[in-house]
Amino acid sequence: MVLNLRWLKLLLASGFVLLSFPSFTVSVALGQTIESAPADRSGLPGAPQPPQKSISACTDNPSGCPQASTATLTGTVLDLNRDVLQGARVTVTGQSGFVSRSAQSGNDGQFAFTGLPPGVYKLTVTAPGMSPFTSDDIALQASEARILPPVTLAVSGGSTSITVNGNKEQLAEQQLHIALQQRIGGVIPNFYSTYDWNAPPMEAKQKLQLSFRSIFDPVAFLTVAGLAGAEQYKNVFPAYGSGIEGYGKRYGAAFANHASGILLGRAVYPAIFHQDPRYFYKGRGSIGSRALYAVSAAIIARDDDGRWKPNYSRVLGNFSAAAISNLYYPAADRGASLVLFNGLASTGADAVANLIREFVLKQITSHVPETPNDEP
Repeated sequence: MVLNLRWLKLLLASGFVLLSFPSFTVSVALGQTIESAPADRSGLPGAPQPPQKSISACTDNPSGCPQASTATLTGTVLDLNRDVLQGARVTVTGQSGFVSRSAQSGNDGQFAFTGLPPGVYKLTVTAPGMSPFTSDDIALQASEARILPPVTLAVSGGSTSITVNGNKEQLAEQQLHIALQQRIGGVIPNFYSTYDWNAPPMEAKQKLQLSFRSIFDPVAFLTVAGLAGAEQYKNVFPAYGSGIEGYGKRYGAAFANHASGILLGRAVYPAIFHQDPRYFYKGRGSIGSRALYAVSAAIIARDDDGRWKPNYSRVLGNFSAAAISNLYYPAADRGASLVLFNGLASTGADAVANLIREFVLKQITSHVPETPNDEP
């Protein structure tokens, strides 16, 4: 019985010692699992020492970090028509060049990079026939799942090649609908300005419809009436006479100029030469470059296939309308000089109108698309 009591006291004393010195410490570091570490036995001679792990191990060597400390980067590649772009090459590169990985966008335009060590990266996206995209610095933290905004690739080169998916007739009708909604102050037509640099072309049918809507818009009748009144007041074309009869002749001549200029220069010739009758708003660059572009648009136009060529449609339309005016202007005012003067005056007026379109009208036009212009 005495022996048993001695053993019991020895066991109790051992337990008290174990409770007095914690035998387990928990060390959690970035990228480390929770481990048990024995108590410090440095005081015991010959006792083996456990290996020490640095808390900065993952930071110093990102490639050795477990999956739990890495990041994920995903996104979607689109074209300028907001359609998904399949097969684009996407490359993510670390700031130090230590990590560089590539992937292709899938059928849904999406790409994903997993297992990226924490750090700062740049994303590069390329596709045949498209301008490359390079992102700003992207800082990824451990265990972060970053979803990037859609990456939009523009068509490369000095010209714009319009590639569309879907029914061309429907796209052309959509462009007609957009144009007819655009009015200065919600009242005055601004049909022939487009604020989408990559807008699909209109077909001949839509060009003709837009010209008729422009010719017979109620505001057009009021504008012609004002012009005829000014000519009456200044006694332009005195052979027309004065009074109601003279005003009627001036009104008829002014409306004929308006109708023939729009019908020929905005519909008939654009259909023949396959040119777009609209002014493509630039909106970027210096004031001088924008002004030069606006003025040159009077004699340079975009083809329906996206290439820039001499504006045969508008120039021929102006001179053809001037030639037709010989049929109804007074005999004393007819001749080659009338055609030359009116043709040049109309072309100059187009250049001035384009300057106003470029610098003024967008801010006061209703129903301007909210999407970026995406001018290259």
